[in-house]
This record gives sequence, C-alpha cells and structure tokens, in this order.
Amino acid sequence: MHLIPTEEEVLALIRRTGALRNGHFAYANGLHANQHLEAALALRYHRLAKTLTVGLSRLLRANPDVRQTIPQLSVVAATVAGLPVAYGLCEALHARQVYWAEKERPGEMHFPQYLEQALGEQVLLVDDILRSGKLLREALALLESKGCRMAGIAVLFHQPTPRTPSFGSLPVFSLARLEPGYYADAADCQLCKRGIPLERVEADEKVEEAREMLLCAGSSGS
Repeated sequence: MHLIPTEEEVLALIRRTGALRNGHFAYANGLHANQHLEAALALRYHRLAKTLTVGLSRLLRANPDVRQTIPQLSVVAATVAGLPVAYGLCEALHARQVYWAEKERPGEMHFPQYLEQALGEQVLLVDDILRSGKLLREALALLESKGCRMAGIAVLFHQPTPRTPSFGSLPVFSLARLEPGYYADAADCQLCKRGIPLERVEADEKVEEAREMLLCAGSSGS
C-alpha cells in the first residue's frame, strides 16, 4: 500500500468491511441510491481506522499551508461520528487538541459547555464523510463566529449529492471520492423500474438534504 493510500486501495479496504455497498437503497426521507457508505463499519476496526487516518494525515502534511499550522492546530469534529477521525489525525499530526460540535435537535449547533476558543485559533474541521455538507457548513459557521482561522476541511470519504456546495477557497481533503447515483423518490428511481431488490437504510442526518437538493436541481433545470 502507498504511504498515502490511493482511492482504489481505500475503496477495496472499506468494501471488505461491508462499509461500502452497491445495490438499491432507500433512505428515510424518500431518497433512493445505488450505493451506500456506512463509515462506522470501517472505523470499528482500530487497525483500519489508523491506516485511514494516518493516510489522511500524510495528505494534510503534503499541503504547505496546513503543515505550518500543525503545532498550533485544533482538530474539531463536526459530528460525533467524526471523533475517531479527529483523534486519529491529532495523534498522527501531533496537533494541539481535539474537540467537537454538538447539536440537540432542533437546537443550534454549539460546543461543549465551558469550552472557549482563542481568538485566531487555527482549526482543521473534520468528519468521517462529506455528503450534503449541511453539518459541516453549520460547524464552519460556528467556528468562524468564534474568530477561528480555518486551515481546511478533512474527511475520509467525499460522497457528494447532486448539489453539495463548494467551500470556496477553503481546501477540502479526502482519501476517496464516491459518485453514487441518486433518485429523488421511488417514482423517479430507475432501480425500482428495473425491479432491483430494495434495502431500507435507517435515518441518516448527512443525507437528509439530498432529496431536497435533487428536487431543487430538477426545478432549476425545467
């Protein structure tokens, strides 16, 4: 395996754990897709999680702007699911500290009580996966409102929806990019029309906006 795993190596690893599945999947919000990634199934294995986070840390070190911030860097998880990534990166990079954002529905995102950011604090925002980008955008806005300086966003997997926005000039680092086929609902789903057996996926907050994005995309194109 390469020092920075190739996308093909990463996908082969997570397929073996059952984390990456191809087929016909329906989400709680009505969205259908031909591929599903459950990152927790890969991260449950410490050795594999370490392989992935060390590989991502090397990708980050290769960026000169990120590299110079590492001694002062705070690694912040946008969600609880991103904590294994945050701790793995902090260990591999020898960064300064780890903390995380919290969100109690339907409340706003916030940081744990008594945690205070230093003005101008250097932050790397991380998560396990980037899909709609909703939670990462909320965490980014929260950090910026505290006067933090963003070094970038780092995720293990980038699985964008049709209208996942860019983060402008802020760099986004990932080990693998996946391109699933999405359908707004069963009526639009080509997999349903072909009679491919359906597997239902439990509610996933990171895909909750995907159906709305698809519908918006269809409206703007009509």
